[in-house]
Amino acid sequence: MTAHENAARGVTVDERRRAARVLSHASLEELSVLWAQWSNRPDVTYLRGPESGLVMVQGRIGGTGDRFNLGEATVARATVTLHGPGVDGVSGTSYVLGSHPEHAGLAAVFDALLCAPAQRDRVLTEVIDPLESGQRSRDAAAQADARSTVVDFFTVAREHE
Repeated sequence: MTAHENAARGVTVDERRRAARVLSHASLEELSVLWAQWSNRPDVTYLRGPESGLVMVQGRIGGTGDRFNLGEATVARATVTLHGPGVDGVSGTSYVLGSHPEHAGLAAVFDALLCAPAQRDRVLTEVIDPLESGQRSRDAAAQADARSTVVDFFTVAREHE
């Protein structure tokens, strides 16, 4: 789906980017629970996958220098099309780090629902917002835990007379 098609459906690039980030960082269990609770689930047709594969990860020297191949990472991807009232023909895609095809499939379904004008607000309030809030809480707890182990080192300089 192009940026123009997304804008026509009411989904901004920033919303889609935010949703992709949140869905990829959610756990399979979280997405499974949300999908099980979703009323009026549409029929889902997989256009691609869900499948796992490898991608080459590139780095840059100093963050801005020449690129170099760092290594390979496992990624799962899926592309779906939805069928049903208000979502007919809407498609969604997801890429998830790791070998988790089911996770990629559910993330693609929620991405497609986000692109359906009739479901956009519901996806944002019932899926994206709660997941993002939980992720922020977990990140804050992990940062606080890491901060509690910080050791301050200092050096006492001797003055030479």
